[in-house]
Amino acid sequence: MIQFGTGGWRAVIGDGFTRHNICLIGAALAAKMKREGCAEQGLCVGYDRRFLSKEALIWFCETLTGAGIHVYFVNMSCPTPQIMFTVREMGLQYGAMVTASHNPAIWNGIKLFTYGGRDASEEVTRAVQEEANALEGTDIPTLDFETAKEQGLIKLIDPRDAYLDSILSQVNTDAIRKRRLRIVLDPMFGVSLSGLQTILYTSRCDIDVINDRHDAFFGRHLPAPNPDTLVDLQYAVKEHQADVGIATDGDADRLGIIDEQGNYITANETLALLYSYLLEQKGWKGPAVRNIATTHLLDRIAEAHGEQCFEVPVGFKHISAAMEEHQALIGGESSGGLTVRGHIAGKDGLYAASLLVEMLSVSGKKLSELVKDLFDRYGEMHAAEYDWALTAETKEEIRHLMMTEKKLPDFSKPVEKVNYMDGCKVYFPDGWVILRFSGTEPRIRIFAEAPTRQEADALVRTMADFAGLP
Repeated sequence: MIQFGTGGWRAVIGDGFTRHNICLIGAALAAKMKREGCAEQGLCVGYDRRFLSKEALIWFCETLTGAGIHVYFVNMSCPTPQIMFTVREMGLQYGAMVTASHNPAIWNGIKLFTYGGRDASEEVTRAVQEEANALEGTDIPTLDFETAKEQGLIKLIDPRDAYLDSILSQVNTDAIRKRRLRIVLDPMFGVSLSGLQTILYTSRCDIDVINDRHDAFFGRHLPAPNPDTLVDLQYAVKEHQADVGIATDGDADRLGIIDEQGNYITANETLALLYSYLLEQKGWKGPAVRNIATTHLLDRIAEAHGEQCFEVPVGFKHISAAMEEHQALIGGESSGGLTVRGHIAGKDGLYAASLLVEMLSVSGKKLSELVKDLFDRYGEMHAAEYDWALTAETKEEIRHLMMTEKKLPDFSKPVEKVNYMDGCKVYFPDGWVILRFSGTEPRIRIFAEAPTRQEADALVRTMADFAGLP
């Protein structure tokens, strides 16, 4: 059965990610577009550098055009945020990207976008999911890709310049030119390199690059920017005596940062630094939005400036919706995705990287100094995150224990409240811990935040032991 999660539809290549299922999703989306009268308006589609991504997109398009849908096909691998930007700029009702984002190399998938360049809502993905599964066993018409091009149903486009020019117009390139930063880029074998090089070379930065070749196995690492996968970038920053190292995940919507000393800067710290910079240096106003597993440093910064921080479930579509509702300044998540008001409604690693480089240039300080300043002003908060593979049986047992019976371990400290919005989150006066099921993989994750890493680790262990996790 086809099942969409928090980040689109994802499945193991050759298992769930098959030509048959791709065509089912294409047929379901085509039927939805025809009912809504936007078949001729069409949709914009793109693909990343994963194994079978381009081929899968061609199969997807052959199904769409077989149903009479017009398609704008970005004819080169590209970042997911570029497709979201193009959907918004062209005023399209839908868009799609073949990617599994930060998942392991054996996975692939499809992300859907809606009007304004937003991640498709649960209502939309549920409708496509149900119709795709209902089409199982039916005859799905297709149209050969080259024939569809000849008939004008598929148009090849290159929206790269418009997307990059939009980012350049939103950052202070004059300040960046004056600082002349040395930067190491790690696209993690993904799709961000040409875009980031264009932005940073235009701003007169000195650039070194690692992990830039096309490798469908992502160097045999997870294509997610975290402390375990950015060891090469840490070494490169120190070797080149760089000011900062910047990494993006497989489809370039998430960001990872290494400071000038070779230390990993967490996504939570990056998000807090940028929110503080927008409020205090650029003088912008507005609340913040974070998901339920992201740092409460944002809450402290918001409160200090007379603003609010809104908490939403995991899934960037929830962040985008809350940003629009509350006219928020920034929205982000602990996995490295963020966006700022005025840019696209989805997360964008290239934009986030550009804004961080601007912040570093304007401050005149080293990145490690900025993190220290942040903690001096708002207090230290350190996060811990662990995950476990999960069987369906174990998942149901834990769900029953934590979400149905609503039992909790003894944390040996006062509990302020418990939130079951997305998993089980327990709040304390000086931190929090959450247990939740992944929406993109068969895994369970526990996050915690406390004044020290040791305290955060202890909270995770207490929750894991109670749930029977090794």
